[in-house]
Amino acid sequence: MNDAQLPLFPVVDLHCDLLVYLTDVPGASPEKVEEIGCALPALTEGNVKLQVMAIYSAAAPGSTNFAALQRDMYKQLATDDNNLLPVTDVESLHQAMSSKERIGMVAAIENAAGFCEEDEPLEEGFKKLERIIADCERILYISLTHHTANRFGGGNMASHGITRDGKMLLDYLHGRRIAVDLSHTSDALAQDILTHIDQERLDIPVIASHSNFRTIWSHNRNLPDELVQEIVHRKGLIGMNFLRAFLHTDDPDALLHHILHGIGKGAADALCFGADYFYTADHPDPSRFPFYHKEHEQAGTSYNYLLSRLRPLLSVQQLEKLAYQNAANFIQRIWS
Repeated sequence: MNDAQLPLFPVVDLHCDLLVYLTDVPGASPEKVEEIGCALPALTEGNVKLQVMAIYSAAAPGSTNFAALQRDMYKQLATDDNNLLPVTDVESLHQAMSSKERIGMVAAIENAAGFCEEDEPLEEGFKKLERIIADCERILYISLTHHTANRFGGGNMASHGITRDGKMLLDYLHGRRIAVDLSHTSDALAQDILTHIDQERLDIPVIASHSNFRTIWSHNRNLPDELVQEIVHRKGLIGMNFLRAFLHTDDPDALLHHILHGIGKGAADALCFGADYFYTADHPDPSRFPFYHKEHEQAGTSYNYLLSRLRPLLSVQQLEKLAYQNAANFIQRIWS
């Protein structure tokens, strides 16, 4: 089957930073494919049926104000006439997956600093979290940290594990049908999260929303195999990240190797997409450019390109799982 014959599968993607772009960049528009790979025309062209939109803040003074702007931007997108459909329950998930015109959207929180400043009472942070959940109507997942450490634990570039506040946040999430995301934890924090969930018998789904595999490309943002096994064991999700720095700086086909490695590790029912499209033009590190290999630089072409490259290696059923079924099944299960 060649590219032209390959079915254009529906796609679910677990992570993008469209809200940050629209909130923070002068002249930003959800239509500007030339500025961000998850612009709405690109999502439509790529047959994306559900896009998770992250609310991101760095752990710095004013983090909750920045997240609040993104919360309000999500609400605006949900009400504007732009063919976006808020996905808040299983019924609206099914509507999004079957729609010919509309793109489903659901919010997530990338870094708990977005609802709790470093120096404010944790109770106030939980009130802000409740506001985000109420205004967005549904939060799919929360990551405790980003690259650096915060009051909840160590991020990707830190070494320490969970704090008392981190444990209290996990206790808060028990039974709320919100997943905890391991994509931006230190290895120690990831292990501590899993240990606390097990010791306290907490009902919290576990995912890695936009991470690849450290065995294939050594980077702190990628998952060691022991965490892959834990996520698989807990029936979670692993969203494949399209950023060059986390794949292989020179080889665009490395994304195929990451996917095949995951399948080889028993993750065939966990793999999905977490492309991690964001606005890169103002990034201060010139060594990161280009952020994406050309083959993966925007949603309108990247998913189908990747699925077509995998077609000789995987069955149609395996491709469907990767494109949308695993993610849709997970969401339906934790929300039911």
